[in-house]
Amino acid sequence: MQAGRIAMVLGGLLASLWAEAALPEVVLARLKAAKLPENALAAVVLPLDGGPARLEHHADVAVNPASTLKLISTLAALETLGPTYQWRTGLYTDGQIENGLLRGNLYLQGSGDPKLTFERVWLLLRDLRAQGVRRIAGDLVLDRSAFRLPPEEASGQFDEQPERAYNVLPDPLLMNFKAVRFEMESDANAMTVRIEPPLDGLSVDSRMKLVNGDCSTWNQGWARPEIRNEAHGQIAVTLQGRFPRQCRAARYLGVLEAPDFASRLVRGLWQELGGEITGTTREAAVPIGARKLAESVSPPLAELVRDINKLSNNTMARSVFMTLGSDYQRSHTEAATLDSQQAAALAVRDWLAGRGQAFPELIMDNGAGLSRIARVTPRHLATVLQLGYRSAFAPEYAASLPIVGLDGTMRKRLTGSPLAGTARIKTGTLEDVKAVAGYVYDSAGRAWLVVGIVNHKHAEVAQPALDALLDWAGQASPS
Repeated sequence: MQAGRIAMVLGGLLASLWAEAALPEVVLARLKAAKLPENALAAVVLPLDGGPARLEHHADVAVNPASTLKLISTLAALETLGPTYQWRTGLYTDGQIENGLLRGNLYLQGSGDPKLTFERVWLLLRDLRAQGVRRIAGDLVLDRSAFRLPPEEASGQFDEQPERAYNVLPDPLLMNFKAVRFEMESDANAMTVRIEPPLDGLSVDSRMKLVNGDCSTWNQGWARPEIRNEAHGQIAVTLQGRFPRQCRAARYLGVLEAPDFASRLVRGLWQELGGEITGTTREAAVPIGARKLAESVSPPLAELVRDINKLSNNTMARSVFMTLGSDYQRSHTEAATLDSQQAAALAVRDWLAGRGQAFPELIMDNGAGLSRIARVTPRHLATVLQLGYRSAFAPEYAASLPIVGLDGTMRKRLTGSPLAGTARIKTGTLEDVKAVAGYVYDSAGRAWLVVGIVNHKHAEVAQPALDALLDWAGQASPS
């Protein structure tokens, strides 16, 4: 009897050592071809229904997961806030409306809506205009109290490109991702630039040099624009670099801080609607007793989670994470002095504890994975995928992951593989990080949890090895 137990223990130990050591040959070959060391990859392939692992390679090493970290924050949000959770943005006043004149201030209160597009802001203002209001004889007052924002590093410190869309920081009144669309069009001799949406006091011109070239390569001549603060609150943006003749292109840039963008967007759209605001813009909370004039309600969380994971939207992920924090602070007085991001990290740990889990190595940082310090082990990321599969909201969670070969960040990958159209894989990319994590069904129909994360200074060449890992996981395991 004892000999049998010893044999079982030894067998399990040998199986564990084999799993830890033996990367599939095809994965090893791809790593070698990319001149990446074997220890650059941390990976697990585990059966979704339980049982022995097919692969455990540095499975318990804390690594930077890049955007695969969103798998944790989005599942925590679905199960904590609920899939029907919605954000509300409201217009309030402390005055009265008389013959088209609002005698008082117009308060704009945000709640951290992750997807408050300028079209929805226009509809919000259109509701106010439909009440007969044209002139506002008071200030535009921004209420940004929904979040306790963390003290951010210097703007653009992450990669020195603060104007890029993926670097946009969350804000209780973030509108249109504070993104301005610059539409560029050239003929043989000149170039015109238009901006969308209209922003009060923002102008644009171009010093781009026209060159002969292929329109599809226009961004190779792009240079960071010059942004100037001018008199009376005006802002001038000058595009620089080179642009091909006879071409059209567009680029989204964040050239303003969130409160300034909100003010200029509201004023610009209100002017388009034939309205006027006579006062200045300032910040304050909506006073007790103020009257609600109009409200915009976001799509439900389950719908927004699809954008976050399929498109790997950092700003939306960070907004949801902040919302987790502010929600946690309302019911946990001990977190009242924390910023919303710190409170969100506590909310995730409490959520994990409620599921019987503890991830001591976990560093969530901002919840999006756009971080140099975020950490989790591949095994624990796979555990989250398993929690998601067993969740009451499993359909919403799984539907948010990119479908291999069809959509999101996996649209152009493994298009000729048997995984196309079946596997659901979240991707992650940073300088020094390349990652995949999700659900794979093998050729026998068995489901597997697959996590592969490369941390290396040349991680950008690791995609073939990670694709090989996914393909290998899709092959039926030997019985």
